[in-house]
Amino acid sequence: LQRDFHEGAREVTMPCDGGKNGGGDGAKPKKKICCACPETKEPRDLCIAEKGPEHEDCVKLIEAHKKCLRAEGFDV
Repeated sequence: LQRDFHEGAREVTMPCDGGKNGGGDGAKPKKKICCACPETKEPRDLCIAEKGPEHEDCVKLIEAHKKCLRAEGFDV
């Protein structure tokens, strides 16, 4: 399970297996988008939180994360 978001004071978790997301090449992704590409997701999220999504460094990290997600079969 991966911690995904908070609902009020209660933490909600979501399983990381399976997924209902469409892939660009017709192949079904093997995991949910929230669990895909953690190696690009975390640095992207930290950059956005610290510098904002328009910062040059963050734009590069956002694009790298999108590229990773596409490679995993997500249509982003």
